[in-house]
Formats: sequence, structure tokens, C-alpha cells
Amino acid sequence: VPVVDLSGATVEGRRAPSSELEFHRALYRKRPDIRAVVHTHSVYATTMACLNWEIPAVHYLVAFSGHKVPLAPYATFGTPELAANIAESIGTFNAVLLANHGLVTVGEDLAAAFAVAEEIELVARIYYQAKCIGEPVILPPGEMSRVVGKFASYGRKRGAES
Repeated sequence: VPVVDLSGATVEGRRAPSSELEFHRALYRKRPDIRAVVHTHSVYATTMACLNWEIPAVHYLVAFSGHKVPLAPYATFGTPELAANIAESIGTFNAVLLANHGLVTVGEDLAAAFAVAEEIELVARIYYQAKCIGEPVILPPGEMSRVVGKFASYGRKRGAES
């Protein structure tokens, strides 16, 4: 995997950067808190993306993203338009579905961004399965605000510095 700087210059590695380099750069420029980006075509999240559905708060684990997982409008892969759509749509969330494409997640490091991808794939599966049976009950905004707040310190030791 090549390592590139924000200008797109290769710093390490012999392979060419991904065709999706531009959206990685756009995310790093937009949000200084982002230190890692994961892009997947996982089955259930991509299914939601191909339906052009956001993932609502069907389960509290959506809080790995925020109150929901938003949807970025479709644009051809590798284009500046896709990069702009992703950077605009992610807002303050940690995940964004790419219409008819896949999922992008972000985090403070690669492990955190990957954990978001794993949890959002689970929530996408739950949402898919619930929709197959009926209309899922969506958690109210007040509850999701509480959950997102609790997630801010989730897994940290008491008294540990943040």
C-alpha cells in the first residue's frame, strides 16, 4: 500500500495510489480529526447504497457513525465530483454511504476507521433484515444524542486522560 502526502506525492511504496486518492485527500483536508480512511464494498452497506438509502438509527450501534449513516450522491469512481460529494455528505459523521458504490468510514487511526466499517456493516445487515419483515422502529433523536454522547467515552478507563 503506498503512502502519499496531502499533495498526492508518493512518500513510501512502489505501487500507484488508488484511483480513489482524491476522496481520501478531500476528507483529510475537510476534517483535521480524520487520521485514517477505510473504503469498502461490503455486501449489506453496498446494498443500502444501491437502494440510495441512508441507514437510520435502527440500532444504537449506528452511533459509530453518529445519529445515522448519510448517503453521498452518485458520481463515477475516481472523479473530483465523487470526492466533493463524499466530503460534503460526511459532515461530522464517521461513515457515509456512496450511492450505487459502497461505504467510506473515518477515524482517529486505521483500527478505529475499520471498527466503524465493521459496525456499520452489521447495522446495515440488521436494517436490511428488518426491512424484509416489516418496517423497523427507528430510535428517536433524543435517544441517539444520549448514545452518541456515551460513545464519546466508550471503552476508556475511568480516570484515563482523553
